[in-house]
Amino acid sequence: MLGMTIFIKADNMKWIIYIVFILITSTFSDNFAKDEMNKEEMNYNTLTKEEQRIILGKGTEMPYTGKYLNNKSKGTYICKRCNAPLYRSEDKFDSQCGWPGFDDEIAGAIERKADPDGMRTEILCVNCGGHLGHVFNGEGLTARNVRHCVNSLSLNFIPGETGTYAEKTEIVTNTETVYFAGGCFWGTEYYFKAAAGVISTSVGYIGGNIDNPTYEEVCSSSTGHAEVVEVVYNPSKTDYESLARLFFEIHDFTQVGRQGPDIGDQYRTEIFFTTK
Repeated sequence: MLGMTIFIKADNMKWIIYIVFILITSTFSDNFAKDEMNKEEMNYNTLTKEEQRIILGKGTEMPYTGKYLNNKSKGTYICKRCNAPLYRSEDKFDSQCGWPGFDDEIAGAIERKADPDGMRTEILCVNCGGHLGHVFNGEGLTARNVRHCVNSLSLNFIPGETGTYAEKTEIVTNTETVYFAGGCFWGTEYYFKAAAGVISTSVGYIGGNIDNPTYEEVCSSSTGHAEVVEVVYNPSKTDYESLARLFFEIHDFTQVGRQGPDIGDQYRTEIFFTTK
């Protein structure tokens, strides 16, 4: 390895360091993410494997590859896992570090913890505990003298004028979850996305006899699954009864083995509740 690195230009050495770092930490991060996914993960947005590695496994995306590195649009950056508002666009700056940089946060949105490496300070979403990156002080890059170094994969972006999302969105720590099956999950989700008090929705399959079925397996009617929408809601803004009423209003629960033009047992009517 030493013999190889002698012939590599100095400008490329930082990439070697980054790649080695990713390789060393990826195994730990992947295993950690798999364990965390078993802990009430259905309360949050569905994450890709790479997003799990970053957000749950406390990993790091490759520098200069992030979606929001050069984003200069006005708006609010929210948590990829739970949709909680984290940063405003006016607090983002070009930190020249390879990741999106912010010199301020939305009040109460960020938690700081000592990193296991004993040198850095980790930053997490207060609402769900998702890993965002690290915070650094004393670099003199802005007047505030602080830099939040954040993975793009930990974020989503809501475009709009300053404050239109962040200042009107409540950070919710107490949520409840219910699952509604009533036909095509895309159609069902459409109505619940717009319902008052609903924090997030996601679609999938439920109630079957195998884990992680494919679309083809479900359509074969051999797995026993139903197409379902997960609804995470704020119990201080709405309640189960209101959501159940909406559910029965948006589909014909008297139809058996179908819902309108969609034919198959997977389109049946069912409700899966999670609390008394």
